[in-house]
Amino acid sequence: MKDSVIDMDPEIMGGTPVFRGTRVPIQTFIEHLRRNGGIDDFFDNFPGVSRKQVIELIEELEGVKEGLLVTA
Repeated sequence: MKDSVIDMDPEIMGGTPVFRGTRVPIQTFIEHLRRNGGIDDFFDNFPGVSRKQVIELIEELEGVKEGLLVTA
């Protein structure tokens, strides 16, 4: 199993889920999308997060969704 792009370490942002290797909360990305913010705008504001990380996050979230649908 590949490593998660999500890091939850009590020493980083008090354990808030962040993009691995950054201090950028996953929730910040989700809220940005909810406000109809453009993806390029997100990268401009958070240059420490790579496109690869965002793609991996979406893939992880899709996997969680699929798992929930299978077990429901």
